[in-house]
Amino acid sequence: MRHAGSLKVPASTANLGPGFDSIGLAFSLYLTVDVKRAEEWAFSHESALLAGLPEDDRHLIAIVAKKTASLRGIEMPPIEAVLKSDIPLARGLGSSAAAIAAGIEIADRFADLKLTDEEKLNIGDQFEGHPDNIGASLFGGMVCGVSLGETAELLTLPTPEVDLIAIVPPYELKTEDARNVLPDSFDRKDAVLGSAVSNMLVAAFMQHDYETAGRMMERDVFHEPYRAALIKEFLLARELAHTYGAYATVISGAGPTVLTLAPRGKGEVIAAAYRDQFTDCDVLQLNVESNGPVWQ
Repeated sequence: MRHAGSLKVPASTANLGPGFDSIGLAFSLYLTVDVKRAEEWAFSHESALLAGLPEDDRHLIAIVAKKTASLRGIEMPPIEAVLKSDIPLARGLGSSAAAIAAGIEIADRFADLKLTDEEKLNIGDQFEGHPDNIGASLFGGMVCGVSLGETAELLTLPTPEVDLIAIVPPYELKTEDARNVLPDSFDRKDAVLGSAVSNMLVAAFMQHDYETAGRMMERDVFHEPYRAALIKEFLLARELAHTYGAYATVISGAGPTVLTLAPRGKGEVIAAAYRDQFTDCDVLQLNVESNGPVWQ
């Protein structure tokens, strides 16, 4: 049973256009948790991004850890944790999924649960409601999954060899607000098109055909046409990225972050163009993270 350690969990993006609530990709932003056994639950936050979060067992990591242990009939021992993060909150970059993954991993180690990957996924899916962000944060790389209610299924796709560039606007977009603009139902024709485009997207990534993947990423019908109006940077960024040879530009998760996938070596010039155009936004050059949580 572990008594102290440092855990690093990657951020993630979801959807990649038409892979709505099913495709996730981990990348090089991280939540780091320095944790040790304690008499009482206590959390402190060293990053400004985490200001205002609970400092006791109301913290999401504590809630997840206690629930994870209880599923095995075990009481989670209290911990003291110091958190650092470079994952912006409420920006569509998987900050909550990273915290959920951290809670599961901490419970596994500090309550000696010996969870399987399948159990970790199912627990994370119950908190998130879909396996895209949580799957990527738990296992790294690119994942494709489906939530089936009580259980989830997940497969790992080949890690894409691309440059990633993220435009992070200064405003938040709550997932609930982004969900509320979506229609309650789709015509069969649109549903068939959306499903077919998503299938093509996965097939293209399997074959490392990023040109085709990029075309499919920009043909979503399930969410981007409705959320585009909420993210003023989105359509201009997509147009600008194409002039520099990018594969595709999509909304990251529910937004408002805008994510561009580009050929290796083109990320720097696209990032520079974004910084010139979107002066009030943070522009991040990122790498795909092939690992899930790592204990140090």
